[in-house]
Amino acid sequence: MEYRVCNRCIVDSSVPGAKFDAQGECSYCKMHDKLEKAYPLGEIGQLRLKRLLDKIKNKGKGRKYDCIVGVSGGRDSTYTLWLLKQYGLRPLAVHFNDGFGNPLTGENIKRATAVLGVELRTVTSDWRESKDVKIAFLKASTPDLEEGTDVAIETALYGTAAKENIKYIISGYSFRTEGISPLEWNYLDGTYLKNIQRIFGSVRLRKWRPADPGFNLGISHIFYYTFIRDIIAIPILNYVDYVRNDAEKIIAKELGWVYAGSKYYDDLYQSLMTYVFRTKFNIDRRKFIYSALIRSGQMTRGIALEEVQKIDIIEDAKVIDLCIKRLGITQAEFENYMKLAPKTFRDYPSNYRYIRMMRWPIRLLSKLNILPGITYDKYFNCG
Repeated sequence: MEYRVCNRCIVDSSVPGAKFDAQGECSYCKMHDKLEKAYPLGEIGQLRLKRLLDKIKNKGKGRKYDCIVGVSGGRDSTYTLWLLKQYGLRPLAVHFNDGFGNPLTGENIKRATAVLGVELRTVTSDWRESKDVKIAFLKASTPDLEEGTDVAIETALYGTAAKENIKYIISGYSFRTEGISPLEWNYLDGTYLKNIQRIFGSVRLRKWRPADPGFNLGISHIFYYTFIRDIIAIPILNYVDYVRNDAEKIIAKELGWVYAGSKYYDDLYQSLMTYVFRTKFNIDRRKFIYSALIRSGQMTRGIALEEVQKIDIIEDAKVIDLCIKRLGITQAEFENYMKLAPKTFRDYPSNYRYIRMMRWPIRLLSKLNILPGITYDKYFNCG
């Protein structure tokens, strides 16, 4: 396959799902432009945001909280928490702890919630389960090394929302600064997790309960939370002109926020993951993140091309060694996992064929924002 790179961003032919038109522009840029129309800024965007905020406030009347916001201590979630307070919302902050949190961003969470007067609730995973899931995915040899944490973050939010009868979960995601990760690089599916754990794991995962879901997030669970409990996930930053540098200045001044040194570094395990991505899978997540920033005018294409020639600063040998030790495996075992032939989620049982069968309902639910707006593109246009 001929190597190509988009002439507008830095997505290249190594990115799954990337297609290039006659002018040399990639399909990810076209998805971005479509999302710009779905989440317009300016007067129309402000009107839609006001309607959304009014709906959240109305549903929260008579309750202690009107929404939940997931917090990691990173830039996006900290700014989101600050923003919700400016809008007059009453959020409950939920943090998921799997034993790999960065102490620096942990302090960011404590300071931000204290200054804003927001209650913080930490959901801590069963360490045996969390560790075993991570090792199982190393053995499975797919890029979905953070599947356990990604699923458990979602279940921590949904479980807390169900327990407190809160109807809205607010995330700090913005397509303008993060883009959409390719499906083969990041496939989120609770059934896939359960099957990897069944094949490669050694610890039995606890059963699902609505207020304590653990690592259970299959189609039936999503249906329960979305349609039975009427819980909606809102990527609030899609509705605002979110500029990362401006956000950093605000939260540093208002909340004493400190930058951890790299995106994703609220989670120390990301250091090991980034190393594995680069050396085993030839994956560089900066390609789709920087491309989003280029499209939204927050980074130049020239700087992005220069940066991806360097090893990501998040790869820290000491932190990688710490992660290996915390998993309870030896360096030799880790090296053996690295030698396994690379695979993807397609090599294992999952819900993907059922998701494909629900293509048109998912498209409709994404358009209605019952599911996050990027859901359709993620599963059908990104690999």
